[in-house]
Amino acid sequence: MAIPQRIRDYLDSQNMAFEPIHHTQAFTGQEVAHTLHMSGKRLAKTVVLDGDGKLVMAVIPASHRLNLPEFRAVLEVNRLQMLPESEMMQHFPDCEAGAVPPFGNLYGLEVWVDRALGDAEEITFCAGTHEDCIRMRYGDFAKLSKPSLARFSEVWLAKAA
Repeated sequence: MAIPQRIRDYLDSQNMAFEPIHHTQAFTGQEVAHTLHMSGKRLAKTVVLDGDGKLVMAVIPASHRLNLPEFRAVLEVNRLQMLPESEMMQHFPDCEAGAVPPFGNLYGLEVWVDRALGDAEEITFCAGTHEDCIRMRYGDFAKLSKPSLARFSEVWLAKAA
């Protein structure tokens, strides 16, 4: 599967430079980072959540995990939960579940970026498939997605298998 046409058309229509990266199939952020030979700190992963009935995107480093209580406080919502995979196709029909790009504006969602990524010169993220990523300047990404910035993730150390 290739980068969804909606995403390519959007980037092209905005005259934004980006580098499409095709890689071997990977499903977790850390697997994608490993496949791309980069640190999980430099790869962004998108988490889609439901906060009091409103969908929102959280963009965090692949090496981090979302701190739900902190993000709930940032959003000032009572209930915050990850969108079940069963609902992903309904909201992101052109993307594979777990590979949603952080362009909430294309899907009518507000985008929040963790400050751990906000100072980066460039950003790399899944582009709608488990085999494709996009790398672009963070400033260009910010112009497109108009994210809000806050701190709501923490370093996640996976236990050794």
